[in-house]
Amino acid sequence: MLIARVARLYQPRSLAQGPTERPLYIGPPILLFNRMVKHQTDQLSGVFSALADPTRRAILARLALGETTVSELAEPFNMSLPAVSKHLKVLEGAGLLARERHGRLHLCQINGAPMRDVADWIARYHRFWDARLDSLADYLDRTSNSTKEKP
Repeated sequence: MLIARVARLYQPRSLAQGPTERPLYIGPPILLFNRMVKHQTDQLSGVFSALADPTRRAILARLALGETTVSELAEPFNMSLPAVSKHLKVLEGAGLLARERHGRLHLCQINGAPMRDVADWIARYHRFWDARLDSLADYLDRTSNSTKEKP
């Protein structure tokens, strides 16, 4: 149904609309797949995507205090239980959350291993920028001392 509607958009216009007006594209409809939206290929991208939302960061902060149920996690948020469950599924998909079922009770706990990977990745750039900023500070010290010596 959707493809039929898209195909109609790309059909050539009649000559009654004017001989100079031509469609930009004549051919079958092109369906695009955006890999950047929800289809991360590596775990690090999934973790950063999960951490991008403030609600999920708040859920992780609560889970850092200890294991809790889904209902207890949902209490401080002004959203439905299914909405909180969607956030939990994103965290689970990124490997940041482990969920256990005991009958109807769902217990959640934080999984710190993916956070270590993120911390290691950030540490590499931290060392890089520390070296760059130290170099800049040395340069500024040298230039400010040379300008002070010249009256």
